[in-house]
Amino acid sequence: MKINLIQSSFVNLLCAALLAVAASGFAAENNASAEKAATSAAQTWLAVIDQGDYAQSWQEASAFFRSAVTGDKWKTSLETVRKPLGKLTSRKVKNAQSATSLPGAPDGQYVVVQFDTAFANKPSAVETVTFMLEKDGQWKAAGYYIK
Repeated sequence: MKINLIQSSFVNLLCAALLAVAASGFAAENNASAEKAATSAAQTWLAVIDQGDYAQSWQEASAFFRSAVTGDKWKTSLETVRKPLGKLTSRKVKNAQSATSLPGAPDGQYVVVQFDTAFANKPSAVETVTFMLEKDGQWKAAGYYIK
C-alpha cells in the first residue's frame, strides 16, 4: 500500500528522483560526508514529525519544499496520513544516495535517504526523505514519502 502525503507533481518528482538516484549509483568517497550529514539532519527532522509538530517540520524544511506545499496543506496531509500510523517504534537507515540533479528540481546537492520504519499501526514501512543543501550550508528537507 502506498501512502502519498502530497497529491501533486511534487510527490511524482520525488519518486522519479529516487529512481534517478538509484540508477546513477553515486557512491564516491566525497559523497560519504554529505550522506552522513544529510542522514543526521533527516533523523532530526523526522523526530519533529514523530512528536506531532507538523507546523515546525514545515518551518524547518527547505525553501524549495515550502514553495511546493503550503504549511496548512502539509499539516493537513500529515494529520491525515502520518498521524494514523501511530507512535514510531523503530527507524533504521536503509540507504542514502547523493545526487547533484533531480528531475524537476534545481541543480544542487541532494541526498535521498530511505529508512525501514515501524509504527504502532503499521509495523513495516519505508520512509523516503530527500534532503538538499541550502545556500547557508544546512541540509533541509525537500520531500517526504511513506510506503
